[in-house]
Amino acid sequence: MKPGIPIRPGLLTCLVLICPSIASCVEPQPAQPDLSTVRRIFVDQLGGGHTSDQMRDMLIAALQNSKLFVITENQDRADAFLRGSSDDKIYTEQHNSSDALGVHSETASGSGTSSSMSGTTSSRHSRGIGVTDSETSEIEERRHETSASIRLVNSDGDVIWSSTQESAGGKFRGAMADIADRIARQLVEDTRKARAAREQGQDALAPKQ
Repeated sequence: MKPGIPIRPGLLTCLVLICPSIASCVEPQPAQPDLSTVRRIFVDQLGGGHTSDQMRDMLIAALQNSKLFVITENQDRADAFLRGSSDDKIYTEQHNSSDALGVHSETASGSGTSSSMSGTTSSRHSRGIGVTDSETSEIEERRHETSASIRLVNSDGDVIWSSTQESAGGKFRGAMADIADRIARQLVEDTRKARAAREQGQDALAPKQ
C-alpha cells in the first residue's frame, strides 16, 4: 500500500473480518512425522559388508514381529525410512597357558648322644627328591561379532531416531539375529514412549467438559 493514502475504516474492518491474522490466512503445511506418528516404515539397503542384505532381512522380520509398525516396500507410502550400516566379523582368538613342574632335592642330617651308661652316639640322614617340568599349550577360539548403526529418517531427511549396537551373540541366537532383535526392541520401546507422551499432551490441551 502506497504511503500517504489513507485507509478507510470500513476497508480495515473488512480485512480484519476476512483474515484476523496473517498466520491464519496461510495454508498450513503438513507436519513431518516424528517418532510418535510413525506407522509405516521402509527399510532401505544397508551399507557395510556382504552380509548387510541378511541384516536388512532380519531387521524387517524383527520389526514385523513387533506388530507395532507396517513394513512397506513402497517408499511413497512410508512415514519414515530405516537406514544405516552393519558389519559382521569372524576371527580367531589365541590363548596360551603353561603348567610348570620342578625338580628339587633336600638333604637333612642330625646327630645325638644317648645318656645311657654305655654312651652311644646316633646320627640321622634324610634326602627328598622332586621333579619339575613345564608344558605350554595354545588354545584357539573362534569368535563371531556383529555391529550395526541404524537411524530412522523422515521424508525431509531429518533423523528422528538412531541406535548403535554390538553383539557377540545371544544365549539362543547368533550375533546378527541378536543385533536385529535389540534394534527392533529399542525402536518399539522408544516409539511407545513417544506415543504415550503425545497422548498425554493432547489430553492436557483438550477443553474441559
